[in-house]
Amino acid sequence: MRGSFAKTGLGLGKVFSKYANEGDSWRSIRVLKPYFRDHVLRLTGGFSALVVVDLLQLYIPRIVKYAVDSLQKGVATPRGLLVSGSYIILIAIAIAGFRFIWRQLLFGFSRIVEIDLRDRMFSHLLTLDKTFFQRTTVGEVMALATNDLSSVQLAAGMGVVALVDAVFMGLAAFGFMLYIHPLLTFIALAPMPLLAFLTRILSSRLHGRFKEVQEQFSVLTEFVRSSLASIRLVKAYNQEQHQSRLFAQMGETYVRNNLKLAFIYGTLFPVSGLIGNASMLLVLIFGGRLVISGAITAGDFVAFISYLFIMTWPMMALGWVADLFQRGATSLNRIETLLDTKASLRETNAPRVTIRRGEILVSKLSFRYPGQSKLSLDAIDLNIPRGMLLGIVGRTGAGKTTLCNLLARLFPVPDGHLFFDGFDVNSISINSVRSAIAYVPQDVVLFSDTIAFNIAFGTQGASIEQIEKAARAAAIHDEIVAMPQGYETRIGERGIKLSGGQRQRIAIARALLLNRPVVMIDDGLSAVDMETEHAIIRSIASYLEERTCVIVSHRIAPLADAHEIVVMENGRVVDQGPHKDLVERNAFYSSIFRHQALIGFDGRTLSGSDPASDVTDGER
Repeated sequence: MRGSFAKTGLGLGKVFSKYANEGDSWRSIRVLKPYFRDHVLRLTGGFSALVVVDLLQLYIPRIVKYAVDSLQKGVATPRGLLVSGSYIILIAIAIAGFRFIWRQLLFGFSRIVEIDLRDRMFSHLLTLDKTFFQRTTVGEVMALATNDLSSVQLAAGMGVVALVDAVFMGLAAFGFMLYIHPLLTFIALAPMPLLAFLTRILSSRLHGRFKEVQEQFSVLTEFVRSSLASIRLVKAYNQEQHQSRLFAQMGETYVRNNLKLAFIYGTLFPVSGLIGNASMLLVLIFGGRLVISGAITAGDFVAFISYLFIMTWPMMALGWVADLFQRGATSLNRIETLLDTKASLRETNAPRVTIRRGEILVSKLSFRYPGQSKLSLDAIDLNIPRGMLLGIVGRTGAGKTTLCNLLARLFPVPDGHLFFDGFDVNSISINSVRSAIAYVPQDVVLFSDTIAFNIAFGTQGASIEQIEKAARAAAIHDEIVAMPQGYETRIGERGIKLSGGQRQRIAIARALLLNRPVVMIDDGLSAVDMETEHAIIRSIASYLEERTCVIVSHRIAPLADAHEIVVMENGRVVDQGPHKDLVERNAFYSSIFRHQALIGFDGRTLSGSDPASDVTDGER
């Protein structure tokens, strides 16, 4: 089990591998170009305020120089020193004001980038199809929306500010130092090439190690999500301690990866500080001699030291900015990979039409899942006229759910094999087909909200009367009103407070409320008993008048009233006809029917004894 989670870099992780080198990460900066272009006025104002702050900071050592020189010459007066101090106070106030401005503008820009990228990611995720989510875990996506996005925000905000500030302050301080004494300046900056060399070597290793950290965070996030989503199973199997041990092991791996990263990250600052102090030592030795010899004044010496302190920040910032940009570039690369991922089933410029009759024609339709050699559907032919109730039965893996997925346009199909109301599905928009279908999938999905919200999802503006009517048809109304808050009862994550049968019937009610020409239920009542299933199918008959209905079930009796029943095996339709005819002529169908009748019309009461092999949620 641990191995499966330890390899959850399955989806995007494989795609990320094509961007494995550092150069590709830096090329991802192009994702941010539109933001810099669209917010040029904000950035211009912010950087202008930043430059003003830097200039004011650079002027303070000049004031100190003149004050020290006047003291050395013995011409200083209390009034003169007070004026110098007043200038420093005024400059400090101005610095505070302009600093507030640039922080609002530049850090605000980084938040704009963060919000917009998050919106883009979410909107793009909604366009991706089932194939993407089959190979990508939720943990990977959550890691992108948290850790990676934060790294991009830091790089676009503090990283850019620190870079501009360090470059401008460094060049300006260098100019002032040259003005005071050129030779002393070059002596003081002699260690700088060493700093640049070490920074380059260390930062080049940041990419790979930070990528490992982010990918392990994805593994950790996905493990927590899946464990909490399956908490009832974990408790039922008494696996709390086992899951805790697995989480601890993954956490240790995450910490080890972070420590490897911290080794590089923690080395940058000490190296920068060491070289800065080495420069200070050189200034004290050689600069002190220049003061003694009279080559420079004491005020020049004090100002030079002040400018050297200012230079120390750019020197130290080289490592920090390199780290921020490396992290940001790596994370931006991962985000760009997601944004560049295309759905295998994409909306085209095909016209949007309204499907009113709900007539479905399937002609010689074959399909195989990506990466598989075996056909999941093989030359399926079906003609489903308006108003037909079609039942589909078959063993596990027969292709029933695959057929439903194709009818619902969740996977691409070739031209000329699937028609709705006479339209080839590839000649009309995807939404044209999906808007005509009320689909209850095998794996029921509910939101952590109220029952009313879940039933009305997809039907904006539905009244409580309409919601209750759909709930009555799905035989769930009485159980809802018996709950403490009735339809306003919150059902927890994925409907954890409800039974399996209750979840399925709420999903049925949601589909009925949509009032669409095609209703498709893929084993959506497997968690209720046969008698209830039969009652629900009969009660929704009023909703199904003049509507096409496709019901997949592993129990036959509730489908006895269907106009037509299709028997599938190994991806093919092996027989088709009314219930009575199939019982008489199809050995597989009749054996299932008699077996279920023998044990009370519920093939699940005797574990493993159903010839239909108990259709499972994982069936394709």
